[in-house]
This record gives sequence, C-alpha cells and structure tokens, in this order.
Amino acid sequence: MKTLEQTTEEILGLAAQHFKVPREQLAAGDDFYKTLKIDSLQALELLTRLENHFGVELPDFEVAGVTDFRTLAGRIQARL
Repeated sequence: MKTLEQTTEEILGLAAQHFKVPREQLAAGDDFYKTLKIDSLQALELLTRLENHFGVELPDFEVAGVTDFRTLAGRIQARL
C-alpha cells in the first residue's frame, strides 16, 4: 500500500504533467487553483484524471471545498 507521501507525490507529478508546469513549482500544501491558475472545470479534469490513475471514485461531497494537494491526496488515499 502506498503512503500518503507517495500518493501526494504522484498527484503533484500528474498535475504538473497535465498542466505543463515544472514539478518543482508545486508543493503539497499549495492551493491548486492559485498555483496552477485553473478554474473549476480544469480542476474537474484533474480530478477525473486522478480518479482514473488511482482507480478510485471520489464523491462530490468528499472533494467539495478541497483546494490543496495534500488534502486531495488524503481523500484519494482513504479509498485505495
């Protein structure tokens, strides 16, 4: 089983790749809306990509209000 840190690192790598930003610019505590300069539709695209990558489904109520990578990783980790 993956650790929370491993899951967080995978999410950061996937986000960097998806939005074509250097991985070094992203940190676990970053607000992904602000750091990636994305809107809610782009955040949904990222979430869908992460669900597919990790093979999980995150209900809307679990991700509502989540804006940082670490919290998102925790929600994904709980479903692995």
